[in-house]
Amino acid sequence: MNGVDVHSAQSQDAQAPDTQWPRWEIFKQDTAGKVHQAVGSVHATDPDHALLTARSVFARRPAAVSLWAVREQDIFSVTREELENGQTLPGHSGEVQSYRIFGKKTHKRSMTFVDELGMLEAACPQAALEAARSQFGDELLAWWVIPVSAFVGSPEDAETVESWFAPAKDKTYKQQSAYGVVGKHVSERNPRVKHD
Repeated sequence: MNGVDVHSAQSQDAQAPDTQWPRWEIFKQDTAGKVHQAVGSVHATDPDHALLTARSVFARRPAAVSLWAVREQDIFSVTREELENGQTLPGHSGEVQSYRIFGKKTHKRSMTFVDELGMLEAACPQAALEAARSQFGDELLAWWVIPVSAFVGSPEDAETVESWFAPAKDKTYKQQSAYGVVGKHVSERNPRVKHD
């Protein structure tokens, strides 16, 4: 053995502080009138930081008119399989509040988003889920139930929306293949390598 106490090292790793910033789930609305969709997540120190990072990551090139950010810990989620196995969301009765309901409809690669389905009032996440299943149907692959109070959104006034999202509309996007190749393929540099 090299003198390292493996159990002591593992114990120190378990006590190491978490150095990750909180994770925020990002929801993007492509155009007015469309629903918000979960498009990914960012790590950020606070809500403003999350929105600014999300703007850079998710709205630089694609169309967008609104962004929402929610801390990961504020999202109550459950899959169809978990529901079939009897799993429930927190059900302690509390004050009635508004919840936004999101659902994942398919596993198709181009349709992997979790879409906003609507909003409803309930006393707890479990009650909100039960109402949502009754209102929106029961065939979704996954449900997200999120208190409206947990959302932080991009500014909604026209001037700010223009400054946040309009510049990206005019930027052209090129596929990688549109750029020239730097250098030569290995077969062109080494005459001993032949290709047919």
